[in-house]
Amino acid sequence: MDIAVQSFAVANLRRRPAAVETGGFVAGFDPATTSPYVNYATPVPGVRPTDRDVAALIEAFRERGLTPRLEFAPDAAPAVAPALRRAGFTTEAVHAYMVCTPGTLTPRPNGHRAAAGPAVEIPRTDEDYAAIDAALSEAFAGDFTPSAEGAARLRRTQENGGAVRFVRAPDGGCAGAASCSAPAVGTSELAGVGTRPAFRGRGVAASVTSALTEAMFRQGARSVWLEYSGEGSRRVYERVGYRPQGTRLYMSLEG
Repeated sequence: MDIAVQSFAVANLRRRPAAVETGGFVAGFDPATTSPYVNYATPVPGVRPTDRDVAALIEAFRERGLTPRLEFAPDAAPAVAPALRRAGFTTEAVHAYMVCTPGTLTPRPNGHRAAAGPAVEIPRTDEDYAAIDAALSEAFAGDFTPSAEGAARLRRTQENGGAVRFVRAPDGGCAGAASCSAPAVGTSELAGVGTRPAFRGRGVAASVTSALTEAMFRQGARSVWLEYSGEGSRRVYERVGYRPQGTRLYMSLEG
């Protein structure tokens, strides 16, 4: 599965507004934001980069005023991490990922797929997208600031073959949400599963995860994968039908 996940990462970054390919790497840049979680690179599976290749990648980030940063499945390109470390990159994090297939997706007792829980909606209005962006900012403790650009990226995801799903809060806003990138090479990434603190423990994360996974299978994906952190998250995803598969490595070059 590492090759499929890494091939998806390459295909997904090539969709970015200003993608750059150099030395066996694909860097996905979005001029609308300087966020390192949006602007990052990934290697082509199996690539064996030279020090010159890594230097060219670093320059692609530096000339845009961005921190050089990569996310990738290390087992799909074993020569990459050592080459990055030689250039001074350090490890930000190692995240485990899980995979769901149509055969593992948990059916409800009445025969329908997905676990029962809060009603899940597709965003329809600018207000919906803004509420989702704000809710996810709160859910992730302010790792990013809500913005018109963030709401617009969510809308583009929904309109360009991916999917965004949310649970509406009683006040009409958003209790929690997540999104899936459009399928590529037979798989899709489910990301940004977040629930506002006041609504946790009510099945919001499981409900949006189930709805998005079903949506990608209807669009032809043979699998959906996601990263998780913590045993609580892992148990939620396992109940939906996700199973642990591998790890992804995050590396960056500071200074």
